[in-house]
Amino acid sequence: MSASAESLLKTPLYDLHLALGARMVPFAGYHMPVQYPDGLLREHLHTRTAAGLFDVSHMGQVRLVGTQAAEALESLIPMDVLGLGLHRQRYGLLLNDDGGILDDLMFVNRGEDLFLVVNGACKAADIAHLQAHIGQRCRVEPLPQRALLALQGPLAAQALQRLVPGVQQLVFMTGMATRWQGADLYITRSGYTGEDGFEISLPAQGAVAFAQALLAQPEVKPVGLGARNSLRLEAGLCLYGHDIDATTTPVEAALSWAIQKVRRRGGAREGRFPGAARVLAQLDGSAPVQRVRVGLLAQERVPVREPAPLHAVDGTPVGQVTSGLLSPTLNQPIAMGYVAAAHAALGTPLHAMVRGKPVPMTVAPLPFIPPRYHRG
Repeated sequence: MSASAESLLKTPLYDLHLALGARMVPFAGYHMPVQYPDGLLREHLHTRTAAGLFDVSHMGQVRLVGTQAAEALESLIPMDVLGLGLHRQRYGLLLNDDGGILDDLMFVNRGEDLFLVVNGACKAADIAHLQAHIGQRCRVEPLPQRALLALQGPLAAQALQRLVPGVQQLVFMTGMATRWQGADLYITRSGYTGEDGFEISLPAQGAVAFAQALLAQPEVKPVGLGARNSLRLEAGLCLYGHDIDATTTPVEAALSWAIQKVRRRGGAREGRFPGAARVLAQLDGSAPVQRVRVGLLAQERVPVREPAPLHAVDGTPVGQVTSGLLSPTLNQPIAMGYVAAAHAALGTPLHAMVRGKPVPMTVAPLPFIPPRYHRG
């Protein structure tokens, strides 16, 4: 094993991945399974038709504790935190002073705390950012002792309820605390595939046993990072560092839906977050948006991957692909990218430059496949 490989961290499920025949790759500083013997295509389609189990323990789990926790978090993100109901979850965006996205995250009001899940590659910087900006107003408590599993697919609830009765009563973006064989679990009905599913936070020492119990269910198979990427792209969901980063604002990233009215112009808690002047001006149209994230469908069977340049049909450069692959569900090349606002209308023809040759693309609506979240 090389020195660089030795420096990689292992999730609590590392040995289980090896026993299952996973091909491991470095990702976010960890050894992670990119695929299992069934391969990416079968893993992807199994998740769309049954239930796939993902190890996402590389992601960061953090508690914010204290009476000022919600108000403190609102000072860093443009989301409604104070109005979030008990065991309700939201998608959030940490912003810098220019309105650029430092990370995207999930947060849930558990009553005794706010529970955050942040991206693995960003977690050290995120925790430092939280400590520096709101550490005097609430306790910022990282949870490295906990693992995180995602069970995704239309049969996920059917499988999980055998182990955790009552979990099927959750609806999309809600959570519950429960126990399994003495271990405390926190489960949210959410995920990053566009399918119904759950994310399960649990003690690291119980993760292998719980994962094995899930894999013993007839609906469940292990799924690696490769299919996780293709699933999220079909669902039109952003991958941090590719589709969003510190140079993109929520409006440019087509994530305006995540900013509640109470934080917008005229709202009771308008602004009061980093980059608010720029973001609110882009939201209300008083400042121009130069580029926009869009979906793209290829008109030829040629996979278009990042960072392929995007040109107008007359050859003028107008943008760049940020994610792209051959969709296993649609059996057609799909991509997301940023284009100049004048070329972002649905149906606009563009060319992606692949090895110097133009591949016809069309601006398409996102997501590429309809979401199947369980809303009750």
